[in-house]
Amino acid sequence: MASKVIQALYNDDDVLMHAVKKVRAEHHHIEEVYTPFPVHGLDKTMGLADTRIAITSFLYGCLGLTVAIVMMNYIMIEDWPQDIGGKPSFSYLENMPAFVPIMFELTVFFAAHLMVITFYLRSRMWPFKKAENPDKRTTDDHFLMEIGLSDNENELAELLWETGAVEVKVTEKES
Repeated sequence: MASKVIQALYNDDDVLMHAVKKVRAEHHHIEEVYTPFPVHGLDKTMGLADTRIAITSFLYGCLGLTVAIVMMNYIMIEDWPQDIGGKPSFSYLENMPAFVPIMFELTVFFAAHLMVITFYLRSRMWPFKKAENPDKRTTDDHFLMEIGLSDNENELAELLWETGAVEVKVTEKES
């Protein structure tokens, strides 16, 4: 399914920020902004919600800690208890100080790896996916703002030229 979008190309990040503010003030929905580098404050200016990746990272860390505790309890206490240096393994709590490094490492391991996997899945970036970048110049030195059209093409094009766009074009975008 294709939908019509208008794309405005800018050559300065300050001009882009001003344009995003002006377009949002006119109550137009910005589909996406493509930039060659991160632009500080652009997410707030676009009105994007805060990310929840930190919450998922904490939950993944808790999962890793739980796996570490269950794994060490089973391996070192229940399945194959060992008498190391004359200290028998009667309970997990008696031996927990020796297990702290393993608990820490598995917490970090689970949080880091699952957070990266979540980021890629949430961003829909998987192997062999076709690039969605509409203009190769946005990987070098230009900025592109993409706005959905709904029978307001001329008005929106005029607004984008006023904001300092160096190029404005209407295209069909695959959904």
